[in-house]
Amino acid sequence: MVTPIRTHRTGTVILVALAVSLGTAGCATRSSSGSVYTPGQAQREQTVRMGIVESVRSVTIEPQRSGVGAATGGIVGGIAGSNVGGGRGAVVGSVLGAVAGGIAGQAAEGAITRKPGLEITVKLDNGELRAITQEADETFRPGERVRLLSGNGVTRVTH
Repeated sequence: MVTPIRTHRTGTVILVALAVSLGTAGCATRSSSGSVYTPGQAQREQTVRMGIVESVRSVTIEPQRSGVGAATGGIVGGIAGSNVGGGRGAVVGSVLGAVAGGIAGQAAEGAITRKPGLEITVKLDNGELRAITQEADETFRPGERVRLLSGNGVTRVTH
């Protein structure tokens, strides 16, 4: 049986952990969509090149993990584990809870941030081949005429 939070300190730790995880969750990923622009990309001139889609391959986009999921899971698991038993049992419970919570939190972060993507190979009008990987938020087919928009190190394929 899990006992209720016993001290004001434990409750404060939980609130701080939740605030940190919620505050940094939006920073964990960067969109690689062909249709989503960051504020820094808006109203910036981009180079436009035209071409024909040569091939399209489904891929998975897995952003670098921020560690927020593992850290939050570890904190919550450690606190939950500390409420098991007393004395040495509470210490062992804290350690095991933190490890299990960290593993679960890392897995949850990976599942949340993973997105379906497309690797689109385009033959430009000048004959050069380019491959761009982006989120699968549009459908592309071989033989289709497309635009490559490039600026500030980012290239996206659009219709």
